[in-house]
Amino acid sequence: MITNPTPQRALRGHRPERPRPRLAASGEYTARLAARLTERDRWLAHMLHEHKVLTSSQIAALAWPSLRAANLRLLQLYTWRVIDRFQPFVTYGTAPMHYVLDVAGATILAREDGIEPTALNYKHDRAIGLAHSLRLAHTVGTNAFFAALIHDSRRPDAAGHLTAWWSEARCTRHYGDIVRPDAYGRWQQHDTGAEFEWFLEFDFGTERPERVGAKLGGYAKLAATTGIITPVLVWVPTPDREVRVRRALADALDLLDDPGSVPIATTSGDLQETVPAPGTSRWLPLFPNRTANRRPLTDLHRAWPQLPRLTPAATPGQDASGNTPAAPNPWPPRPSVRRPGR
Repeated sequence: MITNPTPQRALRGHRPERPRPRLAASGEYTARLAARLTERDRWLAHMLHEHKVLTSSQIAALAWPSLRAANLRLLQLYTWRVIDRFQPFVTYGTAPMHYVLDVAGATILAREDGIEPTALNYKHDRAIGLAHSLRLAHTVGTNAFFAALIHDSRRPDAAGHLTAWWSEARCTRHYGDIVRPDAYGRWQQHDTGAEFEWFLEFDFGTERPERVGAKLGGYAKLAATTGIITPVLVWVPTPDREVRVRRALADALDLLDDPGSVPIATTSGDLQETVPAPGTSRWLPLFPNRTANRRPLTDLHRAWPQLPRLTPAATPGQDASGNTPAAPNPWPPRPSVRRPGR
């Protein structure tokens, strides 16, 4: 007979103590964090505010040498309420930890941009509520696409690097009255300095291919309005889905007055790897009356001679409202080396 049962609270896993939200948002507490946060920590806070949620593996691919090193720092930032975390349910295995911005991180970002924390349009309940959002998988998949590009460009032999990465929310604020892409990216080659920009349509196969093709009308209107031709890259989960989507895109392209104003290329996730590397020939351009070969992202701009030559982009500023911070630089800062004091 068990005469001294273990209390229920002793069976719980260890959870680090964290300050209450009201204390974490106070000026006194955020001032104490000034001596603890590195440039990479602040950069991560900006990235989480821009892209809503990043997994631990994505964060490690973006700016840390290993997953273990990333998890050690993420635990500290979680304890200080700079970031918050949740782990969604999966049928098989264990999902990675998902991280969002917390109240202390949002307060620090607002102070850096010289605006009031209430003007940042941040709410902790809404941020952590992504754990139950039906668009969580879509958001994580879109972010995984760009995280893989940044991870590949961190290699010593990389052909180029990502210079801009806009989230769906930022694209909606700029172009939402015409079209709503899932993301915007810009890539620069190291050898020639040439830049290539695109809109991303990240398709999970949850809508009919005809609805994907119907989006081309908005991109054609955007090109006619701005006078800028921007390619549209369509990612689909399987090769069979790619065939159906390409057929719908070709039908929609034939209905446009100027099909050349909407360059399109597609790829699928089951060819070799889930996310295409920049140097892998994965992207298949779509032309109305001729076939094409698959090209790597670094050479995709050569498929469309009508694209204007891009100049190095300046850092995007704030939105017209002035309450939204500038889009963060997708290239992570160098890790800080803390020197021991005397």
